[in-house]
Amino acid sequence: MRFRIEITRRPTISDPEGATAARALRDLGYTGVQGAHVGRVIDLDVDEGTPLESVEEMCERLLANPVIEDYRIVEVE
Repeated sequence: MRFRIEITRRPTISDPEGATAARALRDLGYTGVQGAHVGRVIDLDVDEGTPLESVEEMCERLLANPVIEDYRIVEVE
C-alpha cells in the first residue's frame, strides 16, 4: 500500500527557494512567471490496511513541520 504525501509551506511563510526559482525563470526570459512554490513529495510504502490516521500521525510527528508546512495525503493505487 502506498501513500503520497505532498508537503508545501503555508501561504504566510516565506518561500526563498520558490522566489529564487521564479526570479531565475524570469531572468531566462520566461517573463510570464508570476511566482513559484517549492515543496516536497514523499511516497510512503506501508503495510496493507495501515489506517490513514497512522499516516497523518507520521506527518505530524516527523515528515512535515506542522508549524510552517501544510501536507496532503493521497492513497496511490
